[in-house]
Amino acid sequence: MSATGSELLAAVEASPRAVAAHDRAAWVGLFTSGAQVEDPVGSRPHIGHAAIERFYDTFIAPNGIAFRVEHDVVCGTTVFRDLVIETTMSTGVTLRVPMHLRYDLERVGDELRIGALHAHWELPVMIVQLLSAGVRGLAAGLRLTPQLLGNQGIGGALGFARGFVRVGAAGKRAAIGLLEDAARGEVERVRAALAPGAVLEWPAGIAVDPAAFVSQAAGTGVGKTIAAGRYVTASVETTAGHGIAEIVVARGGLVSAVRVFVSD
Repeated sequence: MSATGSELLAAVEASPRAVAAHDRAAWVGLFTSGAQVEDPVGSRPHIGHAAIERFYDTFIAPNGIAFRVEHDVVCGTTVFRDLVIETTMSTGVTLRVPMHLRYDLERVGDELRIGALHAHWELPVMIVQLLSAGVRGLAAGLRLTPQLLGNQGIGGALGFARGFVRVGAAGKRAAIGLLEDAARGEVERVRAALAPGAVLEWPAGIAVDPAAFVSQAAGTGVGKTIAAGRYVTASVETTAGHGIAEIVVARGGLVSAVRVFVSD
């Protein structure tokens, strides 16, 4: 039985409720047994309940976290949230991190559970905010290090540090340039920006050729952009309303995949 948009949103909303209540068991129980949490995208994923419990102990339990949701996009069985997360750390310093959160949901029996959570945010931006907060920010950073090592070990700490490796400003320019060219109807410029074998989907899950992609993109506006790992995500305003584009930038600066999530 397929889930409705309201059912998918209700399943996702259970996550910030459990986080706000600091209910570890409830939060971990929202995930399938083999689920993965990639937070931030580009870092080593946490796979399975035991690893997700350690993720909770490291990054959620010590902090106060508020979800400031701007838009939700429901596409198939994916909910993509456009939001800012406010994290108040143990020393009282509050960080505001722009984010795109992708929840891939699966039905398990009569319930919807999270099969994968991909958190697109920029780790260096968070670190700059932390260092700019002065003594309280430095103290919070110093407390995070033993928490990270204690719960994740050296391998987990190194896996988290992989989040610093991103396509950066050049990747953002490539991704935004492709979207803007598509919005202007520049089919040949879009083709030139694509790597061999590139995948285009609009909406996500429906493959289209460059000409059809450009037709769908007519008049689209690009807003907030985030570079995490090999991905650039962008808030977009389409003729159908709010959407989120997920773009993979290959080495060399060509785009290997574009998936535009718009509400069904």
